[in-house]
Amino acid sequence: MDAVSLLPQFGSFFYTLISFVVALSVIVFVHEYGHYIVGRWSGIHAEVFSIGFGPVLWSRADKRGTRWQIALLPFGGYVKFLGDADAASGKDADAMDAAEADPALLRRTMHGAPLWARSATVAAGPVFNFVMSALVFAAIFMVQGTARDPLTVGSIEQTPWSQEGLQAGDELISIGGVDVPSFDDAEGWGGFSDAVPQQDVLAYEVRRNGQLQTVDGPYLWPSLVQSIAPRSAAADAGLRPGDAIVSLNLQPIFAFDQLKAAVESGNGAPIALQVNRGGDLLEMTLVPRPTDEPQPDGGFKTQWRIGVVGGMVIEPASETLGAGKALTGGVTQVWTVIGTSLSGLKHMITGAISTCNLSGPLGIAETSGTMASQGAQSFITFIAVLSTAVGMLNLFPIPALDGGHLMFYAYEAVTGRPPSDSAMRLLMTVGIVAILTLMLFSLSNDIFC
Repeated sequence: MDAVSLLPQFGSFFYTLISFVVALSVIVFVHEYGHYIVGRWSGIHAEVFSIGFGPVLWSRADKRGTRWQIALLPFGGYVKFLGDADAASGKDADAMDAAEADPALLRRTMHGAPLWARSATVAAGPVFNFVMSALVFAAIFMVQGTARDPLTVGSIEQTPWSQEGLQAGDELISIGGVDVPSFDDAEGWGGFSDAVPQQDVLAYEVRRNGQLQTVDGPYLWPSLVQSIAPRSAAADAGLRPGDAIVSLNLQPIFAFDQLKAAVESGNGAPIALQVNRGGDLLEMTLVPRPTDEPQPDGGFKTQWRIGVVGGMVIEPASETLGAGKALTGGVTQVWTVIGTSLSGLKHMITGAISTCNLSGPLGIAETSGTMASQGAQSFITFIAVLSTAVGMLNLFPIPALDGGHLMFYAYEAVTGRPPSDSAMRLLMTVGIVAILTLMLFSLSNDIFC
């Protein structure tokens, strides 16, 4: 193997690394800025605001005396407040002893500030992560809009199958003799997809320019790749959004359900695909993988999957979504991510699903690269999801995390005094060991799962 042959692999690695660093840096900045700005508003002085750990690559001090810096290792960040001994907000005994003689200086320290100020400053990091996620989801909803009712053709995906008949602007009345339901009728849509005949060409009744017409059109849910799940068989095989799967195990297919049924019933057996990519036919063999999928009741179900997401052959015409509805949708999406994540952790702890579902830094980096390769919207959505997860994990009551500090403050609120310095040191050590153990476990998942 020569150096030239390694260039594509190096390029892919570099792209993945850059995507990971960008995603993590955005999330860390938002999280730490939450700590910083609420601390500043609360009268607590920040000495250092750092993105990354280790040797400092760049720094500058602002007029308030805070040093802003970028460090070499981009795997996190921290705000060091006055009176902190380290990035984990351990107490600097010497600095606090010196501050005891000056009440004004003591008030500006993290450990000498009122309980409300410390609690608000610590909680602000995760809260800012959630707020950022909700705003990003809301912005995406506003850009995408909401599908016009009745279902109206905005554009038609290019496929190898018949494209004649349908036109942009057509309102779909019925397909294959089955009435198209309203978008508000979720139950009706489920029955509609089952009732539409599975044929490669169907009769569409449409309203065009105010007149009812019947035209021929393709099956509404073709075996067309809309997106690829990260770290999946499809991603490893090189499938791309826009690929049309025209053959499965030497049998022609045109419907996504045909692909789904074959994968689910194959019990993990390899499947041979013929893919049409821009007129070129490609041969691929994929091995489905067991995947634990969340269910509406909060549980999980294991299915064989190759990691392909399909959709309709048309892009529905959309209407602008108001800011209020978009923001409501963004907040709902954040709660959905939190609920699904907590349910997944619960099921991993009880053994109901595999612990391989817990990804470490390598898995997150690989996912970053995959989502970035699928376009800006996919990458930005991934950042919002990851930001929610980071905010949630930081609220776990583990010493050294934000949730651990909030747990100490809750103890102080109840008893009227904080835990002793020796107890704090012991608990912080236990927390750091727990975090490192979890990181090593998740890293082993990235390597061996």
